[in-house]
Amino acid sequence: MDVTDVAPTLIRLVVGATMIAHGLNHWLGGGRIAGTARWFAGLGLRNGVLQAWASVVAEIGAGVLLILGLATPLACAAVIAVMLVAGLLAHRANGFFVFKEGYEYVLVLAVVALALAFTGPGRLSIDHAAGITVTGWAGGVIALGAGVVSTTGLLALFWRPRPEPTA
Repeated sequence: MDVTDVAPTLIRLVVGATMIAHGLNHWLGGGRIAGTARWFAGLGLRNGVLQAWASVVAEIGAGVLLILGLATPLACAAVIAVMLVAGLLAHRANGFFVFKEGYEYVLVLAVVALALAFTGPGRLSIDHAAGITVTGWAGGVIALGAGVVSTTGLLALFWRPRPEPTA
């Protein structure tokens, strides 16, 4: 094992654990599912409870898959999709910096997930052990394409932005 095996493993473990923590917080934290549903509805998403559960499943599922190094491009796609939705609906209007609730954090997670899809999960992964590793352009295109298509579909089906107040 060399350093090129350690780097993707560290990325998978940290991003995976972060996604699991985020999903658990949406499920069991503060306002639980009901609070998460109200927050999503406040962002203009219809069916807040469905959105809350979908985010919990996507975040925890992506996190587990990343930690295992299993179906890595699809796990990365889920991270990208979740971060795109968060960035567009919750953070974009606040500017770049995370301390102002900006999109800095979600941008970093999405780009790290995309980079991981390009480079692959490394040798310390189930994907590698099973011989099903998809890397390079194929991994990146699958992750970005599925993430963008998922985000677009979710927004087309469920997002109903509130009209801007008139002066």
